[in-house]
Amino acid sequence: AKCQCKVVPRERTNCGYPGISAAECKKIGCCFNASVPSVPWCYSPKPKKVKKVCPNDPYTRINCGHPGIKPRECTKRGCCFRAHPAGVPWCFYHRVMEE
Repeated sequence: AKCQCKVVPRERTNCGYPGISAAECKKIGCCFNASVPSVPWCYSPKPKKVKKVCPNDPYTRINCGHPGIKPRECTKRGCCFRAHPAGVPWCFYHRVMEE
């Protein structure tokens, strides 16, 4: 993503080799910007930002507990708890989403 390549020139971490082309740099998953001399032109992108969310669709829940688990025990495990609807896990894992 373009936003991952917005790295201040002095904070760039070299990702290529001297003389690497823009195409080759991007091919290996790095960012390329040759506008600033004396800093890496092929550099590592910022890590993707991710967030944990509790899935809305009760039928996609992946069980994180056991029948009769208490909300507190479930959240202690780092999972989501919703006591409805019947027939699906009430204690279930988060989904990781890119921001």
